[in-house]
Amino acid sequence: MKFDTPATTNPIDQLKIIGQPTSRIDGPLKATGRATYAYEWHDTATRPAYGYIVGSAIAKGRIASIDLSRAKAAPGVIAIVTAENAGKLGKGDYNTAKLLGGPEIDHYHQAVAVVVAETFEQACAAAQLVRVDYSASKGSFDLSAGRDGAVKPPAEDDGQPDTKVGDFSGAFAAAPVQLDATYTTPDQAHAMMEPHASMAAWDGDKLTLWTSNQMIAWTTGDVAKTLGLPKENVRLISPFIGGGFGGKLFLRSDAVLAALGARAANRPVKVAMQRPLMFNNTTHRPATIQRIRIGATREGRITAIGHESWSGNLPEGRPETAVMQTRLLYAGANRMTALRLAMLDLPEGNAMRAPGEAPGMMALEIAMDEMAERLKLDPIEFRARNDTQVDPEHPDRSFSQRQLVECMRIGAERFGWSKRNAEPGRQRDGRWLVGVGMAAAFRNNLLMKSGARVRLDSSGTVTVETDMTDIGTGSYTIIAQTAAEMMGLPLEKVVVRLGDSSFPVSAGSGGQFGANNSTSGVYAACVKLREAVAQNLGFNSADVAFSDGQVTSGNRSVPLGQAASDSELTAEDSIEYGDLAKTHQQSTFGAHFVELGVDVATAEIRVRRMLAVCAAGRVLNPKTARSQVIGAMTMGVGAALMEELAVDKRAGFFVNHDLAGYEVPVHADIPHQDTIFLDETDPMSSPMKAKGIGELGLCGVAAALANAIYNATGIRVRDYPITLDKLLHHMPDV
Repeated sequence: MKFDTPATTNPIDQLKIIGQPTSRIDGPLKATGRATYAYEWHDTATRPAYGYIVGSAIAKGRIASIDLSRAKAAPGVIAIVTAENAGKLGKGDYNTAKLLGGPEIDHYHQAVAVVVAETFEQACAAAQLVRVDYSASKGSFDLSAGRDGAVKPPAEDDGQPDTKVGDFSGAFAAAPVQLDATYTTPDQAHAMMEPHASMAAWDGDKLTLWTSNQMIAWTTGDVAKTLGLPKENVRLISPFIGGGFGGKLFLRSDAVLAALGARAANRPVKVAMQRPLMFNNTTHRPATIQRIRIGATREGRITAIGHESWSGNLPEGRPETAVMQTRLLYAGANRMTALRLAMLDLPEGNAMRAPGEAPGMMALEIAMDEMAERLKLDPIEFRARNDTQVDPEHPDRSFSQRQLVECMRIGAERFGWSKRNAEPGRQRDGRWLVGVGMAAAFRNNLLMKSGARVRLDSSGTVTVETDMTDIGTGSYTIIAQTAAEMMGLPLEKVVVRLGDSSFPVSAGSGGQFGANNSTSGVYAACVKLREAVAQNLGFNSADVAFSDGQVTSGNRSVPLGQAASDSELTAEDSIEYGDLAKTHQQSTFGAHFVELGVDVATAEIRVRRMLAVCAAGRVLNPKTARSQVIGAMTMGVGAALMEELAVDKRAGFFVNHDLAGYEVPVHADIPHQDTIFLDETDPMSSPMKAKGIGELGLCGVAAALANAIYNATGIRVRDYPITLDKLLHHMPDV
């Protein structure tokens, strides 16, 4: 189905099932332990052996020698795979570094061997006996030191690294009110509950991988390319994923080493990456240095806005695109954005929830508050004065929907913004300095082709098959809701099968693009199935209605299953997008509000309440959407106050590479969270008239917290995370 004209009235608009707060249909499986994750397919492949990864002890250099003799002689050891005996390996399209290192080492904890044994304990013990001697070479591990040597990266599919409109330098120099400030965000880890894990089994030259992965089609292709196999010889299965946040978008070493280990052992092998390796062996959100300059009239109209960002990565890696939201969020005739990339020998930097906008908004939305203060304007009023209904870089292109100001106004009323004392450090509650802050929320709506197959049997049950994944976002539920709405069925008459490369290729889970695109693919397949049903029943497909398990045309009504009484009906299709995204800018908008307390003596920060207001097209399921947003808000608390991968700048690794040293919020850190979804449909986005929301809920949260801390204490912190040491020496006298 080609989607190249705005959506009109269609069966989804009935909103009998779509738009309802439906509980997740996979919930009981997860609550009772019956959902099978990648490491748990115990009964599927007989006698699986266990692999344990050996990671490099240096960040850059070469393996001088490797001695496997003691490990091979250890109890239970079946095989040991290294680059020396693995055979020729390629590198996937989505991998920056090799997934099995040697002799060259690209980064710390790069896999250099996998030990396969009868039990996990035997594999772990034997791995400690692998002796690797290295010849280390000098590496670059400090972004600030590498900033001056950073280069302009090549253009990517999502745009040029630099943009210019008007005369930024001249307009900024002439502006009567100016801000020129630098902000930093640290390296951050995905830190999901389920580790990267895979089980591999060979049948001749055909490979089956049960793995934890967000993007089945991408990874199937990269497995084939890495191992030198025809793509049709690789099958990936990933029905349940225990969190990903972007860290499981790509093929990682657990899958490759499980496959290599299974081939060497001649039996199935499972590999779960040990937690300390996940921080250095997999991908992370790269640190940034961001310089923001804003010039405005004394009335608060932006005349010049510039945003530059520096980040680092391995050779062939991409920059963190932290300037993208600045190209679209606020008006201003004279504009400049620039990305620069430093070559670092740290582990690969790549996508983490809301790549680009999440760290970019951490800086931009503090800068907007700083500018509002210089102008003596309310932060919401300053943002509203610089709202725009067109793309500021391409004024001939309007937004398909843009309710940013509405989000801020509604949020302000609900949160009690008018009661906020604008003068910092003036509101006390006993020992606590109380502050209130806000920030805009922004994330682009991304469109990707997505397909599905639907089957109707004689009992009137519809089965949906697509390689779409569910990373905890509710894919099973909203896909079932879509099929049920389209076919006029109750939810219990829909079966959803996900995460298998033998199913039609979907958009996958990532970039906030999963829900809208995957449900649109199911919509397209159901349109074809409806046509086949009508034809089988001898109905005119133009006036047929599907409701309550019945198919009705005129005064004739028959059960849906009757259309498949002779044989199962199958339909397959995909959604493909035309030029609407080029003629209209598609984005999601929101506003975040935070109240917190800062202990006047210790600078301890306690979040008291939070509110997110979101405008993101049609909300397909308010219950799962709220879950996504409050989870993102929680992640924003971590980004603002806790999360930082500490870099050993001498040895080139992340020191706090476990969940004891890498802090994330826990229940006690998070207060009551409110969410408001604006009533909005976007016919430009898809037949579903929906857009993504799971990353919008993160973008801006950290800045809202930073702005609230400033309101509480009068201390402006521009370097995340905002830890006690950055406040204590500046706190007012007790």
